[in-house]
Amino acid sequence: MQHNCARYLIFFQYIGTKYSGVVKMPQHELVKKGVQDHLEDAIRRLKPINPVSLSVSSRTDRGVHALSNSAHFDLQRKNDKPPFAEDIIVQALNNHLKEEQIGITRALRVPDNFHARFRANSRTYVYRIALGIPHHTRLPVTEHHLCWNLSNTELDVGAMREAATLLVGTQDFSTFRAVSSDIHFKNPVKTLDVVSIQPGRSFVQTHFHREIPFWEITFTSRSFLYKQVRRMTGALVAVGKGRLSVPQLKEILLARDSLVYPQAMVAPPDGLFLTRVDYRETDLQFSQQTSEEQCISSGKSEE
Repeated sequence: MQHNCARYLIFFQYIGTKYSGVVKMPQHELVKKGVQDHLEDAIRRLKPINPVSLSVSSRTDRGVHALSNSAHFDLQRKNDKPPFAEDIIVQALNNHLKEEQIGITRALRVPDNFHARFRANSRTYVYRIALGIPHHTRLPVTEHHLCWNLSNTELDVGAMREAATLLVGTQDFSTFRAVSSDIHFKNPVKTLDVVSIQPGRSFVQTHFHREIPFWEITFTSRSFLYKQVRRMTGALVAVGKGRLSVPQLKEILLARDSLVYPQAMVAPPDGLFLTRVDYRETDLQFSQQTSEEQCISSGKSEE
């Protein structure tokens, strides 16, 4: 890269309700913009001389939220000006995003060959469930579209935890991926490091007029298949409701066939949050480099 061209890794958060998902939408489909569209617009307002192209680490669907997603981009300033400091990147982008439900939490200058998606060591999702709420209008306004409200006043958490143990480890998760255009190109074998079911809480628990039981299901893996987390959550909740037994969940898993999964069982996007994308510290360490690579070519997609 040229000496005044910098690669940055940004961590960002968003409420996904009003967006088409995190990745940008094709021009002919712009009913709702993706989070990436707004981020790239904000980066362009920093007036780089290179084409702006953001590589997002973790794709989330329409209606799914993030407390910490990540992405990288290259930025070269005109007139040979030095790269922006990391805190200036955070401040400037947030200023240009102030009308959106998107915020930059951190920026890091990273090596020229760093890739936000391929260098990610693990990703963590948390799914939030509210019990005893037959309709979302009974939730505090601070929870609208931010959890899955169930009319059930309780779930069989013991059975859910037993079922969760079946999902931990390295195995073929074909049953738990949704059909997509790239289904034949993605390896269905994934390693789930964590599937945890713990009590949660409302964002306004101490102030709302009544207590609402919350549960959180946490999933950690290096990567996930398309809609895998929502399909696993739906299956675990079905076990908790007594609509699916633990042996039946095992049968569905071992079938390794996405068509075996009942479509009505998929958890809605509202309760799902991407909470962490982790990297090795050694991959993030930046030192001044003398690469001959031209920043101007970095506008090409690296996905």
